[in-house]
Amino acid sequence: MMNLRIFLFLTCVFLFSGSHAQDLSAPLPADPNMVVGKLPNGITYYLRHNEEPKNRADFYIIRNAGALLENDDQDGLAHFLEHMSFNGTKNFPGKGIITTLEKYGVTFGGNINAYTAQNETVYNISAVPATDVKLLDTCLLILHDWSYYLTLDGDEIDAERGVISEEWRTRRTPQFRLLAQTMPVLFKDSKYAVRDVIGSLDVIKNFKHQTIRDFYHEWYRTDLEAIAVVGDFDVAWMERRIKEIFSSIPAVKNPKPRPFFEIPEHEEMYYCLATDKEVQQSSVSITTILPGAKAEEKNTHRYLKDNLLVSFCNSMIDARIGELMQQANPPFLGGNIGFSGLVRGYDSYGISVSAKPNGEAEALEAILTENERVRRYGFTSTELERVKTNMLVGLEASYKEKDRVPHESFIQSMQAHFLEQEPMVDFEYYYRYVTRLIPTITVEEVNAKFAEGNTGRNRTIVINGPSEGVAHLTREEALAIMDKVSRADIAPYQDEVAEGSLISEDLPGSEVVAEKALPDFEAVEWTLGNGAKVVFRKADYEKEDVALYAYSKGGTSLYDTELLPSATNVSNFASAMGVGDFDAIALAKLLTGKMASCEVGIGNLAETVSGFSSPGDFETMLQLLYLRFEKPRFDREMFESIRNRSRAALHNMGNSPQMIMQDSMSLIMSNYHPRTLLYNEAYIDRLDFVQMERIYRERIKDASDFVFFIVGNINAETVKPLVEKYIGSLKSDYRKETWRDHGVRCPKGKTVKVIELDFETPKATVITSFLTEMKYSVRNNLCNAILKGILNLRYTENIREKEGGTYGVNIDASSSREPYTCYTMVMAFDCDPERADYLKSLIYAETEKIMQEASTTEEFNKVVAAMRKGREQSKPHNSYWMDALYDYYLTGINPADPKNFEEILDKLTPKDIQKFAKSLFKGADVVDLTFRPKK
Repeated sequence: MMNLRIFLFLTCVFLFSGSHAQDLSAPLPADPNMVVGKLPNGITYYLRHNEEPKNRADFYIIRNAGALLENDDQDGLAHFLEHMSFNGTKNFPGKGIITTLEKYGVTFGGNINAYTAQNETVYNISAVPATDVKLLDTCLLILHDWSYYLTLDGDEIDAERGVISEEWRTRRTPQFRLLAQTMPVLFKDSKYAVRDVIGSLDVIKNFKHQTIRDFYHEWYRTDLEAIAVVGDFDVAWMERRIKEIFSSIPAVKNPKPRPFFEIPEHEEMYYCLATDKEVQQSSVSITTILPGAKAEEKNTHRYLKDNLLVSFCNSMIDARIGELMQQANPPFLGGNIGFSGLVRGYDSYGISVSAKPNGEAEALEAILTENERVRRYGFTSTELERVKTNMLVGLEASYKEKDRVPHESFIQSMQAHFLEQEPMVDFEYYYRYVTRLIPTITVEEVNAKFAEGNTGRNRTIVINGPSEGVAHLTREEALAIMDKVSRADIAPYQDEVAEGSLISEDLPGSEVVAEKALPDFEAVEWTLGNGAKVVFRKADYEKEDVALYAYSKGGTSLYDTELLPSATNVSNFASAMGVGDFDAIALAKLLTGKMASCEVGIGNLAETVSGFSSPGDFETMLQLLYLRFEKPRFDREMFESIRNRSRAALHNMGNSPQMIMQDSMSLIMSNYHPRTLLYNEAYIDRLDFVQMERIYRERIKDASDFVFFIVGNINAETVKPLVEKYIGSLKSDYRKETWRDHGVRCPKGKTVKVIELDFETPKATVITSFLTEMKYSVRNNLCNAILKGILNLRYTENIREKEGGTYGVNIDASSSREPYTCYTMVMAFDCDPERADYLKSLIYAETEKIMQEASTTEEFNKVVAAMRKGREQSKPHNSYWMDALYDYYLTGINPADPKNFEEILDKLTPKDIQKFAKSLFKGADVVDLTFRPKK
């Protein structure tokens, strides 16, 4: 049910067609663009032609089998089996699947992946070049092998134990440990209470090979799987090939029935206290488990309406909580009330709140009071009209973009249909039906739906929080608060409707005084009478998208250290305060039905403005831009609210190993520079309302010092007069500013630090950073990206697969022009503390090897193919042209020019990458950090 709510109604990407249905019990029409079939052996297949992105295809195999089907001696083996699918099949021995696809730029992790859940396992090969018929056949053959022909070689199984053991270690986060304490209570007496997918470490390390083979042959079978293929291909050809390739797979004889896993109902209020010493703050939730819609109910118009009602309920209560958070000292740090999906066959109604230190009682009473207010009096008609208007506007935008729906959206619809019988109907039908239905929905219907969540059965109170230094609510105390609120005198909600105009006065404006064509970008630069530069390019790939970006050099670098906290945080504070005469709540109400926003940012080296709108709301975006410059709103009560919440959230943060690691890295990587400030109580004390307002007004002003970029589906004839009116009305001081270099640099030479922390789960985190100051160039940027790709291949092969030492090595390759030119390569991974030093040596071994010996042609070609494919996919999009224009004005380099990408790649060789590696690694400043448990 949640798939439909989130995907269909909030983002409007499920696709429907046909005529308007009057009878809510009438079945929904099938999507005529979706080909669905079933082979004699039981395999279901879904096919659809789609061209977003063009010349690409996505291949999925969806299994109705997951961790819940495991026996106790198989705990974790559904997930283990997912890994083994990449370690040898009938037609692709060893790592053959990965090595074959990477030659076409289809990368492991990025395009080749899988996941295991409690009820399903899903494999994907995404963004496959669809112009190569042989490659499409190869992908089908891979799905064929995944279906039935895994080799499950004993040596490969044993080799993978280490990888999964390290994944087990990496996933043991504080949140995971809290969940491990919560699930046995929330899902008491059900299989969900004892299967967490990653499984038992003892089983992972010690199971017999035959045990996983038994699970494979019992549950990886044709009647429990679906093939889903979406992309830019001929559907008739694809259907014919699926029948030819998959029909020979044998069906399992006398298959074991696939059970539905029930959650027992209960009248008693369950209670769970889940604590962990690494958790930073407390939360309280009351979860009510609700029965999900039955399969036969889902394919009806009533199901669509019910989910609309749920969406409206969630949106309206969320807005009310947002208003409560505007208080100077709100009773909690954050809260949420609403319906959501839970697990297959069940939904939930949740009331949850994040509490201040030792403030669980206050937080729970406050959030329950808001829930009770709605339960008693319902929502108001004005609240409902706002969410209905916003929903209709979103639908209209989605309708205009209906030809730009990405492959993944169709795949998720197919998956939901196969696994949970969610409807698949064409968007054309859905749009026509729902746009007529929404105006008829009454507030009484919405209030009745809200009441369905407030039942007295199947409820669980869950308290999460630190194990030390905080007093937690007992079951009796929580129940007493619930009883108190149920009897309290609570006033109805008063909806203050926002009225007026964003800008009421006449604006002087200023005309374009100079115009310059930018033929390489099919763009134009306008210089306004107030000195502002505006660069415009029409880009209509995304039909409902107009983007705005602007920058001016300076940023927080222009302020001394004592002002940094205020300078760094002022843009976030200002965003929460609204603009002009409207606070954030009133502004949101005033913008009902508008798709427009505009925010500012103050970074280290520049101040920026970013916005977006639909073409029809472009003027509204420019009005917001004008107000951000000329009429920012500073509200001391809102300032205190944010600062008080920030202070409360700090409690127990100092005990978090993650925060200690972050702080340590910041200090060490900057060589303990005075401008490296740690986020703590003293930092929050230095946030000053008067300073913030002064800094904002100093930074977000002077249009002559900004360059504004506008890219989107709107005509120049529309843009130009509005730019003249609003950007042309911005005041200018004609100052010429730039950033200031404070000399923040990493330490010279090699810095080695071993820091011991009090980890709950024994784990080492290894971080190795190489930084070299060298000339900035497009060629060096491409060499750095290729070097990263080659090292990623090697670390995956050697440290992850061969050694089983880590779940994965994360590599970050970057370059910087300002405030100084440098290139950086950072490698980081988690592992067994006992193996940290040895595995770290393999990081250095590969950097040494690639300096001494060029990479293989195969490695080089794999990485370059992926880069070419990625660029080809990104070029049509509006965001590509926004980035290209910005880079050109900032650096003088046109990244869209083939001479700055394709022509360089055509000439590069493995020897060039070897030479670049020497420039980067030899003589680099190295920071070598190891965080390990205390001995």
